Amino acid sequence: MKKSKVINSDISRVIAQMGHFDTLSIGDAGMPVPMTTEKIDLAVDNGIPSFMEVLNNVLEELEVQRIYLAEEIKSENPKVLSEIQQRLPETPITFIPHSKMKADLNQCHAFIRTGEMTPYANIILESGVVF
Repeated sequence: MKKSKVINSDISRVIAQMGHFDTLSIGDAGMPVPMTTEKIDLAVDNGIPSFMEVLNNVLEELEVQRIYLAEEIKSENPKVLSEIQQRLPETPITFIPHSKMKADLNQCHAFIRTGEMTPYANIILESGVVF
């Protein structure tokens, strides 16, 4: 049995396959995911698991050099924005329109769907290197 923080086999596999500049997305229950992007669906109920619980878990194994957030999160979900900034204080953030974020999911290795039910609780993580 795997002995680390990320025990979901699909998430662990995707992280292990990622290289420098590859992307992985985590988001709320309502984010539309392109048919060509793998969706790892963790949602079981309203708010379970939360966006931040899943993000914190993924960050235990994924080296992140940049994050992408929807511009709209600033006004529509400042609480989650603040939590992201506290969790990743040194990581550069690029804000993009939500419509671009949805389009950029086409290039992500996978999208992890959470039970989050707050608006714009979506992130694209750009993989860094550990050396």
